[in-house]
Amino acid sequence: MPRFYCPQALYTGASIALPATAARHVQVLRMQPGQTITLFNGAGGEFEAVIEQMGRQDVRVIVGAHQTVEREAFHQVHLAVVTPANDRMDWLVEKATELGVCRITPLMSQHSVLRLQGERADKKLAHWQAVAISACEQCGRNTLPQIEALQNLSTWLQGDWVANLINTKDARSATQAAVLSLHPSTQSLSEWSTQHQSASWLLLNGPEGGLTDEEDALARDKGFAAVKLGERVLRAETAALAALAYFNTST
Repeated sequence: MPRFYCPQALYTGASIALPATAARHVQVLRMQPGQTITLFNGAGGEFEAVIEQMGRQDVRVIVGAHQTVEREAFHQVHLAVVTPANDRMDWLVEKATELGVCRITPLMSQHSVLRLQGERADKKLAHWQAVAISACEQCGRNTLPQIEALQNLSTWLQGDWVANLINTKDARSATQAAVLSLHPSTQSLSEWSTQHQSASWLLLNGPEGGLTDEEDALARDKGFAAVKLGERVLRAETAALAALAYFNTST
């Protein structure tokens, strides 16, 4: 059954117009009045809906029963990634969403190829959010991952948000943080993760050229453990997704 993100209040019995993107998709699929689709708005669960009216540019539906189903990963994983070049970030956002990532923070570092600011950065953020929505529609997630604005790696590492997240006094709510690193002190991701019990993980990954020694040292100084995935050198987007997949399959 086709699934569509509908960012508005949904309740059983409501007659609503689908957002423009969803309406176009329904028209492309050549669906007809009386056919059923699934809607979700990110507030929890999903709704069945029956197409009521097909117009040239709009589609109206009657919202049906609410289902409380959720398909979230067991672990909450936050990926902080220095954005890879070209369309590789799109691919990373799409696959990370399918794998259950809860938050993505795009970063710029000294070795970054992609450097954006102002309106161009805003447009890129909106594009990545649209990629995540499409991935949720496809994979069955009813909760959208949060994708933050593009920011500088060093500034982000030294921000209060990161410090408070990692150094909380409540051990039960502490987030375990690691940086995918080439530093001699690294241990395997599996070894490190089994030494810590947490449902919340923060993983930092560098760009194609890797983090500089200064950036790697700053991350470790701020409380990030240095970890590795194996002996092979993976592409930046491959490494991030491999780490995410590890947590998505472990319990």
